[in-house]
Amino acid sequence: MAKAKRLTIGILAHVDAGKTTLSEAMLYHSGRIKSMGRVDHKNAFLDTDTQEKDRGITIFSKQAEFTIGDGETEVMLLDTPGHVDFSAEMERTLSVLDYAILVISGKDGVQSHTVTLWKLLQKYEVPVFVFINKMDLDGTDEDRLLTELKETLDPGCSVLTDLEELATCDDELLEEYLTNGTLENDSIARAVYERSVFPCFFGSALKPYGVSEFMQSLQNLTLRLVYTDPGNVSGPNDFRGRVFKITRDQGERLTHIKVLGGVLRVKDEIDGEKVNQIRIYSGQKYRTVDSAESGMLCAVTGLVKTSAGYDAELEPVMSYRVIPPAEVNDTKMLEILRQLEDEDPMLNVSWNPQIREIQVKLMGEIQLEVLSNIINERFGFEVTFGQGQIAYKETITEPVTGAGHFEPLRHYAEVQLLLEPLPNGSGLSFGTLCSEDVLDKNWQRLIMTHFLEKEYTGALTNSPITDMRISILTGRAHKKHTEGGDFRQSTYRAIRQGLRKSAALGQVVLLEPWYEFRLELPGDMVGRAMADIQRMSGTFEAPEMRGDNAILEGQAPVSEMKSYITEVAMYTKGYGRLMVRAAGYRPCHNQDEVIERIGYDPDRDIENTGDSVFCSHGTGINIPWYESDEMMHMSNGLKDTREEETEFSPKVTSYRSGPSFEDDDELRRIFENTYGSLSGKNTGSRKKWKAKIEPKEYVAKVKIKESLPEYLLVDGYNIIFAWPDLKELAKVSIDAARDALIEILCNYQGFKKCKLMVVFDAYKVKGGERHIEQQAGISVVYTKEAETADTFIERTTYELSGKGAVDEEGKRQKYSVKVATSDRLEQIIIMGNDAIRMSAKDFIAEVEMVNKQIEEVIARNNRQNEIASVKIGHIFDKKQ
Repeated sequence: MAKAKRLTIGILAHVDAGKTTLSEAMLYHSGRIKSMGRVDHKNAFLDTDTQEKDRGITIFSKQAEFTIGDGETEVMLLDTPGHVDFSAEMERTLSVLDYAILVISGKDGVQSHTVTLWKLLQKYEVPVFVFINKMDLDGTDEDRLLTELKETLDPGCSVLTDLEELATCDDELLEEYLTNGTLENDSIARAVYERSVFPCFFGSALKPYGVSEFMQSLQNLTLRLVYTDPGNVSGPNDFRGRVFKITRDQGERLTHIKVLGGVLRVKDEIDGEKVNQIRIYSGQKYRTVDSAESGMLCAVTGLVKTSAGYDAELEPVMSYRVIPPAEVNDTKMLEILRQLEDEDPMLNVSWNPQIREIQVKLMGEIQLEVLSNIINERFGFEVTFGQGQIAYKETITEPVTGAGHFEPLRHYAEVQLLLEPLPNGSGLSFGTLCSEDVLDKNWQRLIMTHFLEKEYTGALTNSPITDMRISILTGRAHKKHTEGGDFRQSTYRAIRQGLRKSAALGQVVLLEPWYEFRLELPGDMVGRAMADIQRMSGTFEAPEMRGDNAILEGQAPVSEMKSYITEVAMYTKGYGRLMVRAAGYRPCHNQDEVIERIGYDPDRDIENTGDSVFCSHGTGINIPWYESDEMMHMSNGLKDTREEETEFSPKVTSYRSGPSFEDDDELRRIFENTYGSLSGKNTGSRKKWKAKIEPKEYVAKVKIKESLPEYLLVDGYNIIFAWPDLKELAKVSIDAARDALIEILCNYQGFKKCKLMVVFDAYKVKGGERHIEQQAGISVVYTKEAETADTFIERTTYELSGKGAVDEEGKRQKYSVKVATSDRLEQIIIMGNDAIRMSAKDFIAEVEMVNKQIEEVIARNNRQNEIASVKIGHIFDKKQ
């Protein structure tokens, strides 16, 4: 027997269009459920979450299985949220849909969010069936609605009963109709899949009528599909799939996958991780299977590295400060939010080191409330949020080069990049202009991965960058000392240096989100509305009069219009209706005011530094971004014109300027083939860069950091368990390991002559008080009950690098603070306090180097003592 046709169908709608009710009706008519649930009765099959029942809206996408026509067609229905606040949850499903059902309220017609959904379906190339619901209500008109669909969405919106109109939507259908006078279902199905026809159906999901006919058309007008999508995960048995969602069920992480080819079996490995269980969910329940075949949607346990990243069209436009309760520190809060971000990447969790705040990005107030409830239900505490702030972005207006060099002891990497502006709405793109003869392909690929692994922020307000292309110009590795992480550091620094240059030249633009709006209100109030829009720095078309009402359409900044819906309701006494949808980003209408209000200082943002690190006399030295160009080892072109060296040494002490774009024919040819003529372009060559900047302008924009004495903070137990020898000793006696570390640190401090404090956790010791001891020049701290070493170090770092500490003479002294720890979250926080992070691995290497130097000094002194003894012996012999 032939296998059943297997389809994944998503159902989408504007809020309150009756989407969930239609889902219930389809499940009921298929025999999947015995009775129809209702949203207002809180017993819908797919609205299983408590918050969904309480609010009467879909918040999380859910799936349900059913069959049509004696099992000939197997459908996995994905019910998606209709509220704009949960658009990201809806958009994640679009990449795995075979078909979509767009539900429109017959009473309300096409809404602003309906248009947004239509554009998304167009972007993801999803074939669409349109169901116009609530046709049992008074005032609905099929002809008027069909005309609106054709004018607003697509002329291909047609009913199946009008074959002549249907045929005009597609050339092949027209030819078939003119030849045969009729249309075959297979021909219509082909036109539907190619998105030239969008079948429209009228009915009422609640009554229900029109539903069974609609379902029959789903069976007749859909195709049996073979997928060409390569997916984003693969495994044995020719398996390939697309991860589209991450959730948790009873604390267990679930990776939701659409199988696109081959077979996925239990115990198969995906990227080195074993599949423990394969689940097929339907509503709140699931069944386990041994394998999943092409076309199936499944949830897999056992995978922890997978992600549901995607190129989102709908982005949050508001940023909120997260305020945890007093008993939850920032480190713990970040850890929880990272877990939630794993499930919803659009949260964009970030730590702002300058103001010591955790921030998330959300679509609106309802999503804010839902997030707060999720944290309370899952983690057992209440979190509050600050007032929403606009999520700005930054871009550049002229091309610029950026260079990053990373060369601490036994490390080496250099990268030089070209940053170019792109048209509005382009986002970020990445590429290379570097020859593989200059930098090996593997290193270039590694740099490309570093382009994609973090969100880069600008130098005006620390907002994410957008609308630019970043290309590799050149780079250099050392065959012995270069490691993968070295290119990460140099890439990050190169991008940041380019952005700092652009900001210094005044070639950075702050972008803000805008709305497209449609305002319907009484005609005698349109003058007030037009004045309001002008005050908001918005624009609008000439008003359209419909009887006694006026319709005003236009665009305005989100910052000005976000609260306008309340104002409209007040001055129209409830007769006005404002509908908005995201219209992308545009130059900020009050840039200077926003920059001053945010008050971002890029010099204090050590986590996003544009400075480079060069090696001098065996030690890494920090070179400010505005001086590092002249010290780069490579010219910012495709060729390195210095003489060939038999063995490259990263410790170059002299540098030779390389050719600019205009001087290098090969570079010019490759650049122009990729980007067009150089005429009129600022290529960002070093010569042009220097010509554009007066030295005095640099000095005015750059704060020179004062030289400060060094203070080293060591997370004691973190280092012990990262140091193999101490870790083994700790298995025998933790006290012995602690004493051994203290002795090592005493030797280190004595040689380096720095201030040193080692901190040990004692937060679990009942009734314990903080205890500080002085041992051979170092401070040994044991934290008090309920105080972790992380918390103590974070606070101490802030005090030492900020207001300073009181020295022996009673004066306040600021310090250059280093923190030795491998706790990633702690590293993020301490960097915000102007501290320098040092991983356990790097610290151990430095201690071992110091021990070696101590041994050399001792050996040298011993030799000198031996020589002195011999000389004294000779003198004594002569006297004898």
